[in-house]
Amino acid sequence: MHRFPAVANQFYPGEAKALQAALARLVPPRAAAEKQKALAVISPHAGYVYSGGVAGETLAAVQIPPDVLIMGPNHQGYGAQVALMHQGSWDMPMGEVPINTTLAGLLLANSAIIKADTLAHQFEHSLEVQVPFLQYLQADLTITPIVVSHLPLSTLLNLGRDIARAIIAYNHPVLLVASSDMTHYESREEASRKDAMAMERIIQLDPEGLYNTVTRNRITMCGVMPATVALAAALELGASKAELIRYTDSGATSGDTNQVVGYAGMVIS
Repeated sequence: MHRFPAVANQFYPGEAKALQAALARLVPPRAAAEKQKALAVISPHAGYVYSGGVAGETLAAVQIPPDVLIMGPNHQGYGAQVALMHQGSWDMPMGEVPINTTLAGLLLANSAIIKADTLAHQFEHSLEVQVPFLQYLQADLTITPIVVSHLPLSTLLNLGRDIARAIIAYNHPVLLVASSDMTHYESREEASRKDAMAMERIIQLDPEGLYNTVTRNRITMCGVMPATVALAAALELGASKAELIRYTDSGATSGDTNQVVGYAGMVIS
């Protein structure tokens, strides 16, 4: 079972050499000693011209193990509410990336919430745009991709616990990548104000607070569901701190600060 790129040549270069060159510009060089061990990161998923610098800086700040579990929001509305592509590979411009079938099996065995489903992944861009960065930083990459729809807080917290149990059973380092942009199409001033509230809840390691803050303040953070799950899972795995690596918005590229999309890169360790 193979998944082919849905947004190559749209969100990022679709030719291997051009993509490699783009990543070399977006990912700052860091010595191995400078990279921290992390349990989870939150990384944006817009076109690389807009958010690639934040994603590159964030992922360059951490040690990328061979096994990465990527969670993103369901923008398209297809498939199961929590959809795991559990076998096969992703055929990306820089090469094939296998799905970690062992970890996928443990996720299905440890959770009644997660369903084996490929339909949700077919056109979803939020996970796909993370993969070239991970390939660039980890030559032996495997992925375990999950698409998360809108769910109640209690389900998200339970899902985080299920994922943590599966990772503990797997008994190898796994990095969680929660794919999310922040506020959509508001002024820079308003986006910065709202996003600061959401980011503070992440820094405080407060998944319930993140979910409630985004909901009550109508913050259009598209990946709040996977971010809440990743934060809950990281806490179960022993997380003790979270930090903001970089925040910016689309206006930094477009020049339009009246309607921006916010981008945050955060590390949970």
